[in-house]
Amino acid sequence: MSSNLSLRKYSRVFTRPELPYFLIIWSTIFLCALGLTMVLSASTVTSLQESGDTYSIFIKQFFFLILGAFAAFWAFRVQGAIWPRIAKISLSISIVILLLPFIPFLGKNIKGNRNWIEIAGFTLQPSEFAKFGLILWCALQLRNIESIAAVKNPIWSISPGLIAIEGLILLEKDLGTALLVLAIFAGILFIAGAPIKHFVVVIVLGVMVGGALVLSSNYRMSRIAALFDPFDEKYYKFSGWQPAHSIMGLASGGLWGSGLGASKQKWGNLAEAHTDFIFSVIGEELGLLGTLVVLCLYAALIYAILRVSLKTKDAFSRYATAGVACWFIVQVAINIGSVTSIIPVIGVTLPLISYGGSSLLANLLAIGFVLGVARRTPEIAEGIKQSRMRKQSR
Repeated sequence: MSSNLSLRKYSRVFTRPELPYFLIIWSTIFLCALGLTMVLSASTVTSLQESGDTYSIFIKQFFFLILGAFAAFWAFRVQGAIWPRIAKISLSISIVILLLPFIPFLGKNIKGNRNWIEIAGFTLQPSEFAKFGLILWCALQLRNIESIAAVKNPIWSISPGLIAIEGLILLEKDLGTALLVLAIFAGILFIAGAPIKHFVVVIVLGVMVGGALVLSSNYRMSRIAALFDPFDEKYYKFSGWQPAHSIMGLASGGLWGSGLGASKQKWGNLAEAHTDFIFSVIGEELGLLGTLVVLCLYAALIYAILRVSLKTKDAFSRYATAGVACWFIVQVAINIGSVTSIIPVIGVTLPLISYGGSSLLANLLAIGFVLGVARRTPEIAEGIKQSRMRKQSR
């Protein structure tokens, strides 16, 4: 009898309206804490080689985490009416910041991609912020056409923004981010209830443009070929090197892992151990259980964001919040797919965990926005109030 009462008590927790709010907060905190720890572990070798200090990369990540926390708090506390105003100019802002890498004294070319800018010793990637800007702009356009019965095809209202952003990202030769943005756009179309034929159009255009860019580059072609067998001697020492050693790291971790800081692959075998391939280091050091914890945290975060999207009555907030969920779903899937050699390596970071100030700032800003939507949603706000009253009464 007592076990049934306990079961009912805990089952009621999952039906509480404030659950998404607290799930977002705690999953974000745990992901950021884990990310900071793993960046410290995975970056020491690279950091020592580049600057002579084993902690330089970790210190930069910690600095951006503090900035990101302030950005998230601002996005959380700011009045909701400000966001549609920002959304009106967010596409223009995104276009402007995507043009910055083409300015000679600002732009920085890294591995053939001109999608970075350098300011005061810090390297930033404008396309990370352009993702959020595009989501906000699309949400505003979808809200505006929602009340117009004659407009049944949302793709015509939001495709100009996609074309502008995609064009600039492709000019920067960043195919990975371009594919990511296209997938986010497809997710937004799905949420908006676009006809299936529009998804077919987007997929066909994506395949045509992506295929042309892959066929025009021997390096990209070799990445595709290495996907099927990265250990093949034709690819192992070239395009197959990173996926092969990523698989080695994941396999050698076993169930429990080799221990925090004990990764062997980070010693020169994984060139991007603290960025694109940090999930492999997690698997090697923390084992299968560590990777499952990461996946559970992402599942909780995405589930909670979608719950907030469903509960809010404001159309702009609903579309923007769902767009943020699509962003995290796609980016997590692409990164882990690359690390496990399910898809080719395209250079996408793992949200909130990988090293990268731009990615961390943009992710935390978006999460702060979602928390602000949750705070302004009457049902969730009342649940938060009741939760605080329950704690005070104990």
